[in-house]
Amino acid sequence: MAKSLNRPSGNRPSGNRPSLNRSSGKLATIHDQKLQRGQGGELHQLAEGATPVLTTAQGGPVSDDQNSLKIGARGPTALEDFHLREKIFHFDHERIPERVVHARGYGAHGYFETYKSLAKYTRADIFQRPGEKTPAFVRFSTVAGSKGSVDLARDVRGFAVKLYTQEGNWDIVGNNIPVFFIQDAIKFPDIIHAVKPEPDSGFPQAQSAHDNFWDFISLTPESMHMVMWVMSDRAIPRSFRFMEGFGVHTFRMVNAKDESTFVKFHWKPKLGLQSVVWNEAVKINGADPDFHRRDLWDAIKAGNFPEWELQLQLFDQEFADSFDFDVLDATKLIPEELLAPIPVGRLVLDRVPDNFFAETEQVAFMTQNVPPGIDFSNDPLLQGRNFSYLDTQIKRLGSTNFSHIPINAPKCPFHHFQQDGHMAMRNPVGRANYQPNSWGEGPRESPQLGFRSFADVEAGPKQRLRAESFADHYSQARQFYLSQTPPEQAHIAAALTFELAKVKTPVIRERMVAHLLNVDRGLANGVAADLGLQSMPKAADAAMATRQDLEPAASLSIVANGPERFEGRKLGILVTDGTDAALLSALKDALAKAGASFEIIAPKVGGAKLSDGSIVAADQMIAGAPSVLYDAVALLPDEKAMPALSGNPNVRDFVSDAFAHCKFIGHVTAANALIEKVCGNEALDEGVIRLSTPEDMPGFVAALGKLRMWNRQAR
Repeated sequence: MAKSLNRPSGNRPSGNRPSLNRSSGKLATIHDQKLQRGQGGELHQLAEGATPVLTTAQGGPVSDDQNSLKIGARGPTALEDFHLREKIFHFDHERIPERVVHARGYGAHGYFETYKSLAKYTRADIFQRPGEKTPAFVRFSTVAGSKGSVDLARDVRGFAVKLYTQEGNWDIVGNNIPVFFIQDAIKFPDIIHAVKPEPDSGFPQAQSAHDNFWDFISLTPESMHMVMWVMSDRAIPRSFRFMEGFGVHTFRMVNAKDESTFVKFHWKPKLGLQSVVWNEAVKINGADPDFHRRDLWDAIKAGNFPEWELQLQLFDQEFADSFDFDVLDATKLIPEELLAPIPVGRLVLDRVPDNFFAETEQVAFMTQNVPPGIDFSNDPLLQGRNFSYLDTQIKRLGSTNFSHIPINAPKCPFHHFQQDGHMAMRNPVGRANYQPNSWGEGPRESPQLGFRSFADVEAGPKQRLRAESFADHYSQARQFYLSQTPPEQAHIAAALTFELAKVKTPVIRERMVAHLLNVDRGLANGVAADLGLQSMPKAADAAMATRQDLEPAASLSIVANGPERFEGRKLGILVTDGTDAALLSALKDALAKAGASFEIIAPKVGGAKLSDGSIVAADQMIAGAPSVLYDAVALLPDEKAMPALSGNPNVRDFVSDAFAHCKFIGHVTAANALIEKVCGNEALDEGVIRLSTPEDMPGFVAALGKLRMWNRQAR
């Protein structure tokens, strides 16, 4: 029987008094308690599973949500229809201004676990106790596109981490590329304006392949290092789970003795690095524009929690002074071969948001959010970001009180005198809303516990200039290119050719080739030939000559750092009626042992009847599951199904794309003719593997750890 809550006459019921739920940060109200008014006016608690009454945002019960209030059956709508007005008002304001950059993002909750104490380097509380877990929220994103763009655009990926430490929120707002296009924040509006849709036409969307972008780049030599990264496979990752994250800038760690150590932040994926090829990216965007989002959601929901290791490059002033490049230059990196990163903790994502808008869309990251013990360097790009981000969040979220939103609120105790403003959820309690005061009320500053900036000594005239130590724009670009394997170098050349071929202004194409001559002559010649330049331009004037002595760094290559295992990857398994049940079962077992997943693909989404008479449900039908959605494929059709399969264009594309994208293909004998017809008998290699018995499956899955047969590209 429902419990009755009788309303005392003239008194507000205690159940309707908002109370702060300390564990969740939410206001517990009568609405949360699912109460319902009976016919006699009394309030009842709803029975388990009962449908609650629809109310307005103010809690008023709604009698009719299907019709607006009208004067007569066909008369005008009455202005007094407050439910209509509220419903339309809220709908009209559902969309907050999207981010100018990083608009398309996806996030997840998790935690950061500290490996060991770093008290030697920093007094930040998060690094004091081994094994301590700190709540985290991470948002991945593209940069150039709008919220409605595709996941596999060629673009930088944002990798922003919010750590809810015991000393306040710490935001490590980074990217999946360790350098950036520009050296000074004053140029940030220019680079973003240039890459965004051209203002007169409003296109292209989420693409850098247009005149404005390459015009800016060709006039900005400092961008050449970043261009090499963005034209590489780093800009088209296979999954958020398979990409690195970087803090980009040089920060400081400051210990209890106020001693400073420079630091660069690296997030290393547990599952290793992996990207796609451009043709694959284009087809993924057509088949599933939410590919990255779906991948992260599915992995977490399946309990395959993505994980990264936080590694730090730590160095002192002596190293900074001796390094070949300026550590304050955001267009430069420190090769890991020169300064090995030190593992200090791990980041695990184990929970998807309850609501995309409330959390992923409203989360506010700011580089200025650092705990005591973490400090800034004089990197001019970082300095500008510290200034910009607060203003950005106020614009987007509509109020200085955006920190009251649960996803942005600290999880540690906090006390201040800030008050009022739009959407204030809490205000100082008591008489005093200022300090110092005579009433003994409110918080006070603490020189011992509070944030203290490192007392660096600064001197010099005030002037607008770029440091001479920032002037080498080509040497690290060359080092990055030479550090790539031949397939990766070919991808960079192809990407540059594709992008510049979309540029309509010949002089822009020529200027870019002139810059490439300062990076690598072979790269420049190849791009110029593919573009059809009638004559080679002379090399661009360089403020500093390109160094030829920088050794290639294997850490900069994706292929050279392959995972060598299929863990976390997905196999597409094509089955038909009559597929050998024992083979399929053995393949599933081998994948499970390898920590990999699979999807069953059939001619019809209803599934297929296997050789033992059992029905296997299909996750996808062949018409909607191109092989670009999988890391490798297995063809297990029955012989009787082959005539229909061979005549199906979707099946032929499934096989030919897998082969063209250098993926492994497992197959039963029945599929031989199809593979030879589509791929060519002379082209088959050790990446096309015969699956004859259940005993073949463990070896097949082990071979998949190589991920690609890159030698196919050279044919």
